[in-house]
Amino acid sequence: MINEIREDAYKIIRMSINEVLPEKAVQKALENKSFTGSVIVIAIGKAAWNMANAAKESLGSKIVKGLVVTKYEHSRGPIEGFEIIEAGHPIPDENSVIGAARALEMVKGLSSGDEVIFLISGGGSSIFEKPAHGITLEDIMDITNQLLSSGADIVEINTIRKHLSDVKGGRFAEQCLPAKVFSIVLSDVIGDRLDSIASGPAYPDSSTSVEALEIINKYKLKVKPNVIDTIKIETPKEITNTTTVITGSVTALCEAALKNAEILGYEVNLLTTTLDCEAKEAGKFLAAIAREANRNPKQKKPCAWIAGGETVVKIIGSGKGGRNQELALAAAIGIDGWKNTVIFSVGSDGTDGPTDAAGGMVDGETVRRIKSKNASPYQLLENNDSYHALSLSGDLIKTGSTGTNVNDLMMILFK
Repeated sequence: MINEIREDAYKIIRMSINEVLPEKAVQKALENKSFTGSVIVIAIGKAAWNMANAAKESLGSKIVKGLVVTKYEHSRGPIEGFEIIEAGHPIPDENSVIGAARALEMVKGLSSGDEVIFLISGGGSSIFEKPAHGITLEDIMDITNQLLSSGADIVEINTIRKHLSDVKGGRFAEQCLPAKVFSIVLSDVIGDRLDSIASGPAYPDSSTSVEALEIINKYKLKVKPNVIDTIKIETPKEITNTTTVITGSVTALCEAALKNAEILGYEVNLLTTTLDCEAKEAGKFLAAIAREANRNPKQKKPCAWIAGGETVVKIIGSGKGGRNQELALAAAIGIDGWKNTVIFSVGSDGTDGPTDAAGGMVDGETVRRIKSKNASPYQLLENNDSYHALSLSGDLIKTGSTGTNVNDLMMILFK
């Protein structure tokens, strides 16, 4: 029975992610567009290659020049007329700066009749970077690393990033003037906040310097005086040359998962599309729901509980893992010994933290399998070492780069 449920889970993951790939949405956004001047295409983020390739198929020779800036190993080959640069994620690197510099070169000197098609997906915050005046790449790398380790959520992290960059918080759109910017956005931020997705390079920034300083104090970040001085310089609050459309989000991913689970014979229940707590706590919560299903004598039919969002990990150990793996490991401990139940958490982009896994899928025997390898699942969880724990139990999910990025999908399947 458990193998049958796990097979269903993998089918749901594959089918649901396929339904939120960005190509058709990008083509639909461009199908009625008309252009009077030059067309420049800039694509940034984990889904940049897929989005740029779709734009090329739609616009063809109308594109004068194009650029893809994406995560390492996320390019799928050459695109005619496009330069492709791969850069660091989740910490920016020299290629992140090179990619942003190349984009700024491409949009320099455009006229009011020209248009920049700006294709934005999650991951763009680190992949696309130009440090503000007085700030070094090392400053940004250091504060980003501190934020990722602190348990800060993506909106908080991007609030800081916007105030330290010359291409975030609407500043890239400003540098495209007098040309128009048409942004097509694949959302990886809960609530689809356009000023936070990829740190809002072409959207007015609603966050303030005061809020950024409060985040620094909240997480007791260690920052240099020059960083504080730069954060005090306010980001643009009005952008006059942009139009924006959203092409996909975690809501669409959850809707696809609901439909696909129902096709496989499960009664479906949507818990939330805005899960944003600590990964460990989310795992415990999903395990509690699974235990309740097992105890309920009226629960005769196969059932699925679905959630979407983006949890956070507060790093206190020295292990390896990501938020989806940590959630899955915590859930495994909560359903230890329970039968006929599978819980998974998967990143829609195919990468979870600094690992080659997309997430984890666990069942009532996961803890036993880890212990059989002379390891403690409890100690591994405490050490933030979910990757090695789930590797021991054979419960890692590995998809490779998917070509999309719309947050995470979590699910309980019970038969």
